Amino acid sequence: MLRELPVTGTIGAEIEGVDLKQPISGDLAQSLRAALARHQVIFFRGQSLDIAAQKRLTAAFGPPMTLPYVKPVEGEPEVIRVLKEADEGGGVFGGDWHADFSFLERPPAGSILSGEVIPPFGGDTVWAGQAAAWEALPEALKTLLRGRDAIHVGKPYGVRWAPPAETRTGRSIEMSRGDPSADQERRHPAVIVNPVTGREALFLNPLYVSHLDGLSEEESRPLLAQVQAHTIRPEFCVRFRWSPGAVAVWDNLFTQHYAVNDYHGHRRLMWRTTFAGPDPRDLAS
Repeated sequence: MLRELPVTGTIGAEIEGVDLKQPISGDLAQSLRAALARHQVIFFRGQSLDIAAQKRLTAAFGPPMTLPYVKPVEGEPEVIRVLKEADEGGGVFGGDWHADFSFLERPPAGSILSGEVIPPFGGDTVWAGQAAAWEALPEALKTLLRGRDAIHVGKPYGVRWAPPAETRTGRSIEMSRGDPSADQERRHPAVIVNPVTGREALFLNPLYVSHLDGLSEEESRPLLAQVQAHTIRPEFCVRFRWSPGAVAVWDNLFTQHYAVNDYHGHRRLMWRTTFAGPDPRDLAS
């Protein structure tokens, strides 16, 4: 029987009583989706999924997606190998607070990450719940943001905001850079509503949001910084210590996440899949 064990008072739960290597029934898929809506990120220990099982799990949450700008596994366009070798320096994949690919016209609804090779220390992932952050936001900022769009651009993949080479992901993850189309602006509501729980949440992104509708980049910068500092307060976050075979599923529209790059000298290998879902514009508050 599926059991949900909350990890914090605001976000995250470990799920027990399920073997994800087995076929996933319609009832189980519905229960997993409901758990994800309640907790925004859910964790499973000791699963050790192969690619086929991870793809089945992905499909239980939504149509699998192929992501742009990141080279997938050969023959598996929906699967990304998230690898950092022991001798690699520089940045790490996902090593800034963000929601994945929010600059796309239809951003991913969520992702699944499974751990295969885990360093003896470090390499945790942290998620910040955007519903709890919104609920505790000062009323003046709520008034400023509700009903307003945020402008998203693919900064790391474009030309205008290309990151310094020394901060980029290492050689084990091949990524496309310098694409002018990634600088194209796209609008998404700054506040959205979860269709299952009815909770409002922030949908901002320090990595991809350039400014707020009706404000210049210069005017937006201090406001966005203030909101982001609030968003990642510890009481809105859950930090997951990976173990071999562990699996995390997160709601990309209602969380931000951060990959901690503190395991230099050790290898870390994960497998990543992504699923589609509602358009943020259909979830506007």
